[in-house]
Amino acid sequence: AGTDGENMVITFYGVRGSIPSPGPATNKYGGNTSCVFVELDNGHNLILDAGTGIRKLGKRLETDNSTVNILLSHGHWDHIQGFPFFAPLYQENRSIRVYTSPAGEHNKLCSLFDQIDGANFPVHADDLPSQSECIMENIESLLADEDIVVKRASINHPGGGCAYRIEEDGASCAYVTDNELEPPNKVATSYDQWVSFCHGVDVLIHDAQYLPDDMPHKHGWGHSLVAQVRQLAVDAEVGCLVMFHHDPDRSDTEIDFIQKENEHFFRGKRAPATSLCAAEGMVIRLTPQSDSKTVIEVS
Repeated sequence: AGTDGENMVITFYGVRGSIPSPGPATNKYGGNTSCVFVELDNGHNLILDAGTGIRKLGKRLETDNSTVNILLSHGHWDHIQGFPFFAPLYQENRSIRVYTSPAGEHNKLCSLFDQIDGANFPVHADDLPSQSECIMENIESLLADEDIVVKRASINHPGGGCAYRIEEDGASCAYVTDNELEPPNKVATSYDQWVSFCHGVDVLIHDAQYLPDDMPHKHGWGHSLVAQVRQLAVDAEVGCLVMFHHDPDRSDTEIDFIQKENEHFFRGKRAPATSLCAAEGMVIRLTPQSDSKTVIEVS
């Protein structure tokens, strides 16, 4: 983890949804798709999703021999498309473990490796020099063997998938991307269940891709409205809300406006104490205190 003795360090490498959106209108928040890096105080690390943001993270991890643990929310392109360009894949005997939902729940096998097939990508997964494996069963217990506490919940998203809650020594974060809080179709996890799953986390990273103008056309597409996520943060009494998975058409100026609205909405409310729109390169450090509170620093 961090050199200052923080308990948990969260770094954002990709915050965009659906498709990469590079260009002058998205420079501030970034155009790479979903990838978040969580460093734990026990020396382990977790990578949440493998969108295009994972390429830069891979460069950072090249000089590190530790096991790579990837928690995949689901197999849609914007969450897997950076994986073939992840440098540790090409390191001799580097241990890489991909944790995902059981086969059939949202992908036929492990989509991270399926795409490295020699046709859609010039390398075949069977030829990778790293020691890579895809784990679909007993995820929580296997991670617990390494002192990594992870809980899962099913997201409301076409094809399904998982949200994750990560806890260590009083620090906690929840990663709930590609989740529709009020879906028109079958509900995998109800709003009240989300309030319970996210309750009291220091950091809630939640899909906030849509605004009212996107409706009703995109109702059922598996993403939440900004206003719904604000209310969840209040009801779940989270410490810090991070709005994530920005729409590819959402400019920096438009996200700035959402941030200003957030500050106005949360003023005077008990929680969250902080609200942020996710940006590439943003770092959140969590340091638990003896009084059961956690100091949250953002840089």
